Amino acid sequence: MKAKTAEETLAITTKLVLPNDTNTLGNLFGGELLAWMDVIASISAHRHCKRVVVTASVNNVSFHYPIKQASIVTLEAKVSRAFSSSMEIFIDVYVEDNLTGAKVKSNEAIYTFVAVDQNGGPIAVPKLIPETEEEKARYEGALRRKQLSLILAGKMKPEDALELKKLFIPE
Repeated sequence: MKAKTAEETLAITTKLVLPNDTNTLGNLFGGELLAWMDVIASISAHRHCKRVVVTASVNNVSFHYPIKQASIVTLEAKVSRAFSSSMEIFIDVYVEDNLTGAKVKSNEAIYTFVAVDQNGGPIAVPKLIPETEEEKARYEGALRRKQLSLILAGKMKPEDALELKKLFIPE
């Protein structure tokens, strides 16, 4: 399997926040944004491995600013790291200023997807090659995030989380 760059996994979509997408305050429903992020993240994961992918977890979602009705929203997703069958996907959400066109980051999320075969079982995915400084930082942090998630789920003992230990115990 040929390794891929994060740029090769880039998926971008632009949405207009319509009245049916909003709550009584005129802000985009959080659940609607989560659904948009799930779709764009799945496209990024698919671009990485060219296989059927399924959402394994929503690891982190940060709602920095409310997104108002009539806003133009751009979602950008990239694989930040590939493991044996899973891929961590970072999604950045930007709101466009209707007058200037300037984009402001309003939200971000980290999803995990797993590539599956025709029977729904996990299958191997290609490695990822980070190139930019941001991609490298996200790549390095992905293993720590995975280890923390496994510990919290009871699937890993804390003493086995070597990457996490490095944060607290100098070598």
